[in-house]
Amino acid sequence: MRSNIRKLLIAVLALVLCVSAVMLIRQTLQYREGEAEYAEAEALVELPDLSQLEPAPALEPEPEETEEPEEKPVYIDPYAGALAAMDFTALREVNSDVLGWILIPGTVISYPLLQGDDNSYYLNHTWKKWTNVVGSIFLECQNSPGLSDFNTVVYGHRMNNGSMFASLKYYKQQSYWAQHPKVYITDDNGAHCYEIFAAYEISTAGDTYKLSFPTDQSKQAYIDYCLEKSVIDTGLTPTVYDKILTLSTCTGNGHATRWVVQALLRGEVPPAAQEQPEETAEVPAESAGEAAGPAQPSGETVPSGEAASDGESTAPETDPAAEAAESQAGSAGEVQPAETGQDAPQVSGQGPDGEAQSSVQSDQPGQSAQTAPE
Repeated sequence: MRSNIRKLLIAVLALVLCVSAVMLIRQTLQYREGEAEYAEAEALVELPDLSQLEPAPALEPEPEETEEPEEKPVYIDPYAGALAAMDFTALREVNSDVLGWILIPGTVISYPLLQGDDNSYYLNHTWKKWTNVVGSIFLECQNSPGLSDFNTVVYGHRMNNGSMFASLKYYKQQSYWAQHPKVYITDDNGAHCYEIFAAYEISTAGDTYKLSFPTDQSKQAYIDYCLEKSVIDTGLTPTVYDKILTLSTCTGNGHATRWVVQALLRGEVPPAAQEQPEETAEVPAESAGEAAGPAQPSGETVPSGEAASDGESTAPETDPAAEAAESQAGSAGEVQPAETGQDAPQVSGQGPDGEAQSSVQSDQPGQSAQTAPE
């Protein structure tokens, strides 16, 4: 009895071993077939030799504008220039779903970019529409093929042999991003350079895969969300006028989450958004004749007592009785009547209505003050 059980266990284990070996051999063959198919694609599209080009530098955050900005030499991207001449006619003769080419310099990511009628077909079909576990790199079926959406999602497998989107996992490291900061997509409109700004793990139902953004506020909320989730700090911040590219692949930790790397394509800011309205601080106008404050031009000092609170200059009045008393004291009882024609001393510049028109100019608080925009 024990001998029969032992033989049965050995047979089961042998069967499992054989099945595993067959699956491994099949997977290895499919890997090789996939490599051959994508090498053929490179030959058909005449992918330029990029090995001699200098690595694309990471984009530095734009400095704050100064009155006299420093002139910097214009950087000409050698990758964009080399990729712009690619012709996809030969690829489309094989498969009309080919949109263009996606490439990250210095990595194995260099593949045709496709778009199907759904998001399932190219999970297990190559660019030649042959069944294969490596699948294809393909655009979200609901995205515009012209890459005009605010958020464009691209899918690809994380293969065990390091092909397809497997190298995206290294963007967990800040140093890897510094060495490979850009993604290039070439299509019929030329080569588009996207600059990587975020990388993180997210649920398959997360907002990262959101495609509809009806307002600038919703776009800004999405940008803030992505930056908050990112595990790397690139110093780059997209604007609502940019285009975002989301590269999505498996994590190797089940099917509930995905690993994403996001890049931005700089957009043009509309002229209306570039014009910043001038802000003016309105200061209530002072009442007529009211003292404007201690303005002291040319070193002149204006005594605070000269300006009357009601805006009128008050001359010191002459009291006849007091003058009479003083005259009596000085003239041994003789009363000297006050001269009725004597003019009271006037403040220089006094108007006919008694309002002081001082030659000293004030700060004119009633005038609008222009505040420099922040």
